[in-house]
Amino acid sequence: MRTPPLNPVGTLFGVPATHDPAGSKLAVLGVPFDMGYHPTRIGSRGGPAHVRAHSALVAEHLDGFGLNLLERLSVVDLGDVQVLPGDVEQSYPNIERAVAEIIAAGSVPLTFGGDGAVSLPQLRACKRGLGREFALVHVDAHTDAYKDVYPYEYNNANTFIHVVDEHIVDPGTSVHVGMRDTDYGDHLGINQYARELGYAVITMDEIVSMGVPELASRIRERVGSLPIYLCWDMDVFDPSVAPGVVTPSWGGITVREGLGLLRAMRGLEFIAFDINTVSPPHDHLGITGSLAAQVAMECVFLLDSWRTVSAA
Repeated sequence: MRTPPLNPVGTLFGVPATHDPAGSKLAVLGVPFDMGYHPTRIGSRGGPAHVRAHSALVAEHLDGFGLNLLERLSVVDLGDVQVLPGDVEQSYPNIERAVAEIIAAGSVPLTFGGDGAVSLPQLRACKRGLGREFALVHVDAHTDAYKDVYPYEYNNANTFIHVVDEHIVDPGTSVHVGMRDTDYGDHLGINQYARELGYAVITMDEIVSMGVPELASRIRERVGSLPIYLCWDMDVFDPSVAPGVVTPSWGGITVREGLGLLRAMRGLEFIAFDINTVSPPHDHLGITGSLAAQVAMECVFLLDSWRTVSAA
């Protein structure tokens, strides 16, 4: 029997369901967990099912990649981790073990959250299972490296403080991209603490000034030759194109910019894809779920492009 047990669910469109990642190059996993105390928006625990439901319109073919890419990578959907929203003590070990099993099978995890709190146990699994260093590329409206937002040791606002404290990644090779939110507190510099920890922070204003090609170059320069854990929070997109997120923030990237950035990172090595913060109750006509499914498909292209480069 698998530990932790996984819940069978509807799968990502065109991807077979299984509880065994063996033989797969990429394994989809739902992480339906949120902390449950956001002041206005509870709902990201339903994100995995919502993305799967709206994945049918996402085509798996793209010019230059040939046909049957999902088959070529033997992509499978493992269902959802068994979690209890708000219960870190019970849920984090289950998340970590589920991701660790994917890694142990030689597959790359592609997960759907859940809020930003789901990233920490996944990063722990990568640290313990890979046996080598990797960089973090976190694309989000927020650094999630904030102190004293909530009176809890673990929450969706301080994930990347724990990542440094636990020595999971070197912040000197890692980067937060897309920051633009305002601050409810009375301290100066909402991105200041992330920078003090050693992370690079590239704000939305900087992205507008430099453009996507320069942004991709900055990311490549930062991570160097290290493989990448890609954490993609859907609120990096402007709420006009992704309204169904936990903490929307106006002035975000367009869909074209987001897809452009993902495509500009082809050829880099990725060890995990973590797409989170889709909140179905706040999603108009399913457009955020559909966009998250497209981001996932772009991650499939990213993995295939690396395999092509590494085999050359």
